[in-house]
Amino acid sequence: MPKMKTKKSASKRFKVRGSGSIKRGSANLRHILTKKSTKRKRHLRGSTAVHESNMVAVKAMMPYA
Repeated sequence: MPKMKTKKSASKRFKVRGSGSIKRGSANLRHILTKKSTKRKRHLRGSTAVHESNMVAVKAMMPYA
């Protein structure tokens, strides 16, 4: 059976932490930033964990991560 392929878009968006959780970046910080408050933009910085309800789908896209 051939090797499974990693979805390259998923590998660029998600990283697996040592504990096994997956981190992701926040959305809504690419454009149309003038109407968003400074506080809102500040809290969108950094990374957060992928929610448990999406973990199965994300892990299926990255079989070797």
